[in-house]
Amino acid sequence: MESMRDINRVMEREIAKGSSPLKLDHIEFGDYSYQEITSEKKLEDVLFYLLRIRDFRQYAGKTILNNVYMDLRGRKPVFKRTRTAIERNSIFATIRRYAKKLKPQYNGDVYLETVRCYFDISQENLEKCRYTYQGNETYAFLMSDKYIMALYTHCLVARKETVMHGMQGEGFTEKEYGMISLEKVGDVLFQALLLDDVKLENAKLYVDFCTCFLLDK
Repeated sequence: MESMRDINRVMEREIAKGSSPLKLDHIEFGDYSYQEITSEKKLEDVLFYLLRIRDFRQYAGKTILNNVYMDLRGRKPVFKRTRTAIERNSIFATIRRYAKKLKPQYNGDVYLETVRCYFDISQENLEKCRYTYQGNETYAFLMSDKYIMALYTHCLVARKETVMHGMQGEGFTEKEYGMISLEKVGDVLFQALLLDDVKLENAKLYVDFCTCFLLDK
């Protein structure tokens, strides 16, 4: 993995060329962060939603090109953007085969983690990025591949730094703390940064960074 200094330089160059000036401010866990996946069918439904395919294909707007998805090359994870539903269906088939090889029991060993990644953006640029999609007000950003992958790396590193610095607070179970610290995690089944669904809260933008975990038995 490139150093954070290298990643920051890439982002600075891309901003200078006109890429979206989103900068990661922080990540947050909340009462929305953990959802148990209780069956193979539930896992498939989660993947359908994250990949915007099958019953959720209506969510695949133009900004789906900004999403970053985990795929596998052999057993090595790779992270990439997709341009077509065919590519996303191919990722689904690969991840489903991978999950079957790991043989989850769906008895408290599979969870979806949702972390909110908050970004800074100036009010001027925010107004330029506002638009209406299917009757709802949202935000869209023109971002280069290098810039998006740099944002993904920032989110991933911020997630890992949570482990290093520890996490204080109430409202999490012992099992959830085990996932936050990654102590209970055996494998990552899937991961996605959903930049096609940007929300505004307290003058900051946030997107969901989603991970399907298989816990240690």
